[in-house]
Amino acid sequence: MLVLSIALAAPAGLRGQTAPGGPGEMPRWTPASKEGIGTSLTTASQVWFTLQGGILTEVYYPRLDVADVHGLEFAVSDGRRVWIESRDMRHAIARIDPRALLYRQTSSDAPGRFTITKTYATDPQRHSLLIDVTFTGPAGAALYVLYHPALKNSGYGNTGSVSGGALVAQKEDVASALVATGGFPETSNGFAGVNDGYTDLLLHRRLTWRYARADSGNVVQVARIARPAHFTLALGFGDTPAGALAAARASLRRGFALVRAEYAQGWNRYLNGLRRVAPTYQGQFDLAAMVVRAHEDKTFPGAIIASMSIPWGPAVPADKPNVGGYHLVWARDLYEAATGLMVAGDSATARRALRYLFDVQQKPDGSFPQNSWLDGRPYWTAQQMDEQSYPMILAWQLGVTDRATWERHIRAEAEYVMAHGPATQQERWEEVGGYSPSTMAAEIAGLLCASAIAKANADTAAARRYLETADAWAAGLEPWLVTTTGHLASHGYYMRIDDNQDPNDGYRLDVHNGGGVWDERDVVDQGFIELVRLGIRPASDTTIANSLKVIDATIRVETPNGPDFYRYNHDGYGETWFGGPWLGEGVGRLWPIFAGERGEYEVARGADPTPYLQAMLRFANAGGMIPEQVWDRANPTSGGFAFGSGTGSATPLVWSMAQFLRLAIAAQDRRIVERPAIVAEHFLRP
Repeated sequence: MLVLSIALAAPAGLRGQTAPGGPGEMPRWTPASKEGIGTSLTTASQVWFTLQGGILTEVYYPRLDVADVHGLEFAVSDGRRVWIESRDMRHAIARIDPRALLYRQTSSDAPGRFTITKTYATDPQRHSLLIDVTFTGPAGAALYVLYHPALKNSGYGNTGSVSGGALVAQKEDVASALVATGGFPETSNGFAGVNDGYTDLLLHRRLTWRYARADSGNVVQVARIARPAHFTLALGFGDTPAGALAAARASLRRGFALVRAEYAQGWNRYLNGLRRVAPTYQGQFDLAAMVVRAHEDKTFPGAIIASMSIPWGPAVPADKPNVGGYHLVWARDLYEAATGLMVAGDSATARRALRYLFDVQQKPDGSFPQNSWLDGRPYWTAQQMDEQSYPMILAWQLGVTDRATWERHIRAEAEYVMAHGPATQQERWEEVGGYSPSTMAAEIAGLLCASAIAKANADTAAARRYLETADAWAAGLEPWLVTTTGHLASHGYYMRIDDNQDPNDGYRLDVHNGGGVWDERDVVDQGFIELVRLGIRPASDTTIANSLKVIDATIRVETPNGPDFYRYNHDGYGETWFGGPWLGEGVGRLWPIFAGERGEYEVARGADPTPYLQAMLRFANAGGMIPEQVWDRANPTSGGFAFGSGTGSATPLVWSMAQFLRLAIAAQDRRIVERPAIVAEHFLRP
């Protein structure tokens, strides 16, 4: 009621004045369940956009770890009532070109009296986003655009003003400018929840507070559209307001049709260089490749972030610029993305990813951070030994075995793994330490690849040491990681992780995230099939087969969209029991990547992967985005999630999209294409 009383006390008609009442309400990020993302393939345009819930959500500029927009949407007023697009309208999204990241959003009221249709494209020649809009509605209805900047990863500290008929926002060295064909006959700048356009329109059903600027706060800008039937918005960015305004106006002059055509041509050319798959999967295959490629930064080539999202965004304050969300680089996720693109036919991007790992992320001691900002600054600081190993595997797969790479990068990386493995401070789920099947698979394969690279560079002593260690660790897999006294089966099976090379001691494992403390023998995940994918154990291995029986009985779920798996039993990384956002504790849900991993295993054993490939296809949302997690049960939820469909965690997850690429190719070629042949030749030879 305090916000409402402030708003009611604000006098109308304050044209030219500065808005009082800053900084406004606490800013928060937007839902992570993106239905569309896009960017031009050119480096001249350093703008990326996301779509969710019928509106434009985060826009990134000038790098993929810098979010600058909270949202842009429309409001309709007939003089008696106001409809806010995100709150009061029904939404649909459609891809309008199967060979480009082109999306059309449609919003309408329930009776169908008015419809707003929006199509998006970034200008390949500059830092701007164009939105082509059509509006149909009753005569006299007014259409307003509501733009909510959040420059430089924060909703606070933004200053909004009107300059040359444009809505301009600035924070330090980043600025945005919003212009429209036909112009804005009415504008205002206000503080969120105090005297912004939302508050004004909901109270008065028209704009009455005409503030010329709002200084340093959580600012929302609003403008009435002069000719709402059909118009184009241009949102430009720059390091100054003048630069942002110049970009927006230049794109507007070019016109949406030309920008859209140029934007689409870039993606069409990209797809022309990729492989083809079965018609059933071709559309999703093309989209997955474009989405993974679109997550590559343009200032730091090869830096592919995990997702253009912040999981459970509405529960995450946006008051400080230090929230990384998933717009960070994990060496593990980057390996998954690079191998997905590699098997799809885009080795060039995979090579850039490898160069980024070595030239930007790698530390002087040869190690890699848990994750990092794009410039290589660590974000989280735990040691994850699979991430220390994947670059060696990727280098071998890409044929990057030259002396300079060996001497400057791979030797130091291999020595780090030798000195610190095979135990890890954290395994791939970033929660617990010890001896992990998936981590050890990466370490063993990595050292064997490093051995081959050392041999190619005439360092026979290093080659021998790496090979001997890989063999020793491979020999320890079953003694260290397979319990024979577990409670989930009478036969031996792989555990998720072991603390001390004794898989039968019943160590009490805290799984974190509120998941509880359990006998380590009773916690399983599917990570051991990485031993098959990387060529260390055959798919016919008895312990692998027995362990999969435990997996299917413990963490497999048949959803309406197909089979899927939990990360592990007792996982706490997911929504609360009834669908509330994860705030440190919750219930882990199903992850589509595991359908993909299981599908690759089925290929390795000569079986049919179709059920898993179909499941991944069906897990995608209306915009074709495959999520990090899908809901795991039929009971209703406060979040409105559907059984077998995405949750409030990251969508799209780049790893999910890359895993679809790998499985589609594996299903077609009847082999695991990204498996390093030298590893399989060593461990699986007759």
